[in-house]
Amino acid sequence: MEDYEKLQSLFLDDVGKTLSLSRTEFVDQAHCLIGQGSKEEYGHLFDRVILTQEHRGLLMDSADKKGECRTDWEGLSSYLLLELSDKEEHARAKRVPRWRAPRTLTSPHRDPVQQVAYLRSSARYLSVSKGGTLGLWGGEDFSLLQSQRLHNSSVRPRDLWVTSMVVLHNINKIAVSFTTKEVCFYDLLSKQELSLQYKLQGLRHAPLCLDYWADPAHPDQAVLTIGDTGGQVSAICFRSAQISLFERLSTGAETESDDIIKWEELAQGRHHCCYTLTHREHGQSWVRRVRFLGSLEAFVSCSTSAQSSMVIGWREQEGVPLRLTAFQTEKGANDLDHHPGLNLIATAGVDNKVLLWNPYVIFKPVGVLRGHLTSVTAVRFVLDKKQLISYSKDKVLRLWDVSSQLCIQLFTGLFPRTQEESVTLVYLHEEPSRLLLSFNSLLLLLEGPRRETGHRALSHHCPVTCVIYNSLFRQVISSDSGSSVVFWLPDTGHKVKQFHRCHGNAEISTMALDGTQTRLFTAGTDGMVKVWDFNGHCHHRLDAGREQALEISQLLVLNRSVLVMGWGRMLTVFRLHSFSQFFVQPSEWKGGVQHQDHILCATFQPPQALVTGSYDGEITVWNNSTENALRKLRPPQREPGVTGLGQSQGHASRATSEEGPESTDAVTRLYFLPGRGKGLGSTGCANLVSCGGSGVVRFWNTVSSSLVGEFTAHRDAGAIIMTVSSCGRYLVTADITLKAWDILNYCYQPEEGVTNDAPELLGRLRPHLDCVTHLETCIHGDRLLLLSASSDCCVALSYLPGHTVGIFGQEEHWHLEGPGATTPMQGAQGGPTQEAGSSPSLGCVPSEPGTNPPEEEGVMPEAVKAEEEKGMEREEERGMEGEEERGMEGESSVSSCILERSFEKRLDLRVIDSRPVRKETPLNSEFGKSWQS
Repeated sequence: MEDYEKLQSLFLDDVGKTLSLSRTEFVDQAHCLIGQGSKEEYGHLFDRVILTQEHRGLLMDSADKKGECRTDWEGLSSYLLLELSDKEEHARAKRVPRWRAPRTLTSPHRDPVQQVAYLRSSARYLSVSKGGTLGLWGGEDFSLLQSQRLHNSSVRPRDLWVTSMVVLHNINKIAVSFTTKEVCFYDLLSKQELSLQYKLQGLRHAPLCLDYWADPAHPDQAVLTIGDTGGQVSAICFRSAQISLFERLSTGAETESDDIIKWEELAQGRHHCCYTLTHREHGQSWVRRVRFLGSLEAFVSCSTSAQSSMVIGWREQEGVPLRLTAFQTEKGANDLDHHPGLNLIATAGVDNKVLLWNPYVIFKPVGVLRGHLTSVTAVRFVLDKKQLISYSKDKVLRLWDVSSQLCIQLFTGLFPRTQEESVTLVYLHEEPSRLLLSFNSLLLLLEGPRRETGHRALSHHCPVTCVIYNSLFRQVISSDSGSSVVFWLPDTGHKVKQFHRCHGNAEISTMALDGTQTRLFTAGTDGMVKVWDFNGHCHHRLDAGREQALEISQLLVLNRSVLVMGWGRMLTVFRLHSFSQFFVQPSEWKGGVQHQDHILCATFQPPQALVTGSYDGEITVWNNSTENALRKLRPPQREPGVTGLGQSQGHASRATSEEGPESTDAVTRLYFLPGRGKGLGSTGCANLVSCGGSGVVRFWNTVSSSLVGEFTAHRDAGAIIMTVSSCGRYLVTADITLKAWDILNYCYQPEEGVTNDAPELLGRLRPHLDCVTHLETCIHGDRLLLLSASSDCCVALSYLPGHTVGIFGQEEHWHLEGPGATTPMQGAQGGPTQEAGSSPSLGCVPSEPGTNPPEEEGVMPEAVKAEEEKGMEREEERGMEGEEERGMEGESSVSSCILERSFEKRLDLRVIDSRPVRKETPLNSEFGKSWQS
């Protein structure tokens, strides 16, 4: 603090008036006054302050006689505060959990799972289903150890309906509630299998949820809380739980091993070992969740009633009624959780919001977490990291940083489809970092990663969502879920500049460039598309969501329009004439609704061919000029129980019978194959490639609307992504592993039937720890490079095919320029070996370890341009027939682009799409693998 005061005094004169200093003045005076550090360090500090002011447009107009830049105390202090803020964000990003691949457990249940609990004494897990099946799971690997049926003599086994379960951990018992208005207590230590010890009867309504709390200092004192379908919260406060829960008053026991306990007896105080407390503040609304908070001596419950969304009943003295506090929301709450350290209560709102409450402030919440598009059904605090997990009805799971109230992790498309009315159970066991979710009878387990050794460089502080290449400025551009855009130099890996909070608190889901490469389009989960220049100025805001938060999966920038997709069955279009205003509203898509499910991706081929793909696997071919749908392509029908090529349902971790086949056929990426125009398409040659669910890649002929070839690129995978090189030779696919395929001659010659043989695999690479969210190829100098973005917060640069060059943002920079240049990662990553039968004359060939791709074999601009020109000539010669011909003079002849700048026909057209909306699977894997045959 003393040093900061000394620095501030440099910028004040004798009368306290502020001064500005040049670089020389600042270095000399600061070094002399503070007495620590070197002049070079103070010079670097001054340069960073000036650079920050330049990027933010805050540079002072004044300069000394030598033309040196000057700064004042405001500029220096602003830089120091920004640097401190960046360090805090970086520290927060390190707390983001990195989950391993989701695992579907072998479930003994045949109906919906109602509850999961942890047995502290044996370090095992219990699960119970609606039909009364109890599963016991191992604590190490979550393997199923045994299962058995619960018995209740009050009802026939086929009519048994369990609503909830809770573990009485201090006395080794479990309490299970039934729709027969009973709560049964089973002994876990009995010689018999789960012998029934007590049966609580006489409840006015069916118990819906249970909670149990035992005083850590006095285990005899415990509280069992019950919420029922009549809006009543009931609590049994035990005085001597370790001795006996209830006294033996009734003589009419049904069996020798269980006692019938009447609620009326408890309410009258006839059991001296316990007493009861109740309230009906929820009216007639079902009580969805109950908790007893020992730190507050209070009962907290929630319901879907707007007037009593959350109720806190304060326990004061025995025999004194609860003092009640009701909290109101717009539509009520489905769930709640409490963080004792922060003393915050989170509620899962029916109105799509997660609210954070101070228990002592009833007028309004202290925080509102927005981002879910449907009703939030579950919330769970991660106590140690001060984070919050929320899950919504549309199967989107979010991880929030409570202090900043920002979403730091998002999961979509990871979970199987279920019936709309089904309720998903979310169980979090924080210590081993395990998250368990139930989808009807299916149990899906997410586990934290194994401990990582060593330090790993990060490109972003949040998961990276998109990466693109700007050929005009020769820069790589990446975006993240924290709404930041970062610019990099591919020659060295240096960061050039960064735009912060481009969409406020909303995640940037995808990006695109216009044809002139001078305008950047960003799309956020706020439903907004923004148009930027490269100085950070926003020129337009495109209201794609019509003032609603929506997930945008892809932007397609064309000559006279911008197409936006990801959340609906119809394309959203913005036309060139609308860009005269800052706020731009969407126009009507003349083709209307042609898809039965959400459109996830699209691709365009001049002059007028537009293709869109949806979540159910359907592909539609359009004439972009007339906006008419021409034909549809559909994946082949699967046999029952088969989810992919040669993949049975038992091996498909994300497939269930409830999903239906459409989820495994979701189209996440589409590309026209360069050099295969309509003329070749009329001969039966494949001219379109798609990828998506179950790791399958399909090759289509859009002229005959037929499937030409398909193969499984990644087995036992969910949805994958891909990219195609501009020369048309290389296909790169990825889930967490990147694979490069030679498709130059794949499905080029017409054959009978569908080809199921995979193309030649050139190699594979694993530069990331989590799933890959975006891929892009680019020609930089004389090299064909591959850019990959991942949920592990990193952007990687690799040769195609070849080894990984490095991670953008790493401390040791690489050098691409010049022959024989070396990279920092070559020592750790071996290069590939050339595949047998590959021909150097056809394109880039893999380089040997420690070398760059040879210039004479690596092709690049000449061979690539030659391939592109051949493809363009074929298309221009043959054109498009039938209805497509009516629009030939439209799109391709327009000389102005979306921002009134000319396109350069094909090579400058950018079709950039982001990760699929329904797939954000966080995975971990080994880092630093090299390409292997």
